[in-house]
Amino acid sequence: MSTQEPPNDHFPDDARTARPHAGESIEDTRNWPGLILVALGIVLLGVTLTGAGYGFEGWAFITGALTAVCLIGGALLVYGEHRRVKARER
Repeated sequence: MSTQEPPNDHFPDDARTARPHAGESIEDTRNWPGLILVALGIVLLGVTLTGAGYGFEGWAFITGALTAVCLIGGALLVYGEHRRVKARER
């Protein structure tokens, strides 16, 4: 006898999902600009650290500011979209 549950064709799978919206950030295309900004911020962080390591203070300052803008802006966009989805569900 198998102890596996029968296949469930309902999405999302509430019985085996720990979070209420697993994959919500990827599914909702309105999150993509925020996710892209966060990814760009991570790349800019690498550029900032590289510039600072090689002694380019001007470039490190500029890319550091851009890093902060991208990371904060991207996080705010993702958070705002998450709150919009939650408000629509109520």
